[in-house]
Amino acid sequence: MNKILKVATTSIFAVALAIPSFAFQAPATAPAPATKAPKAAATPAPTAAEIADAKSKGLVWVNTSSKKYHTADGSHYGTTAHGKFMTKEDADKAGYKAAQDMTGKKAAKAPKTSAAAATPASK
Repeated sequence: MNKILKVATTSIFAVALAIPSFAFQAPATAPAPATKAPKAAATPAPTAAEIADAKSKGLVWVNTSSKKYHTADGSHYGTTAHGKFMTKEDADKAGYKAAQDMTGKKAAKAPKTSAAAATPASK
């Protein structure tokens, strides 16, 4: 009987040593998914008086969503949903880039013609 007990005990210890300790640990919880920062709330649209005042001071309209700024002669000056007025120098320092206003520029360009349309038809 002692011999059986000795073999059983030795077998249990051998198995215990063979199984890595991490097999008995609780499973690690997955990290929480990264949440996106909420978008900034739309700023109230500036009044006509505020736009006129900003134009007279030489300010640009900064679109805080697109990171572009619009000058007083642009069609989006003071009209984007997320924006504010600031000096051009401050906008440049903050990393905003000048917007390219497309008003009238598309109409001024001549339409492109394909190479097939430019060659005469063969007989």
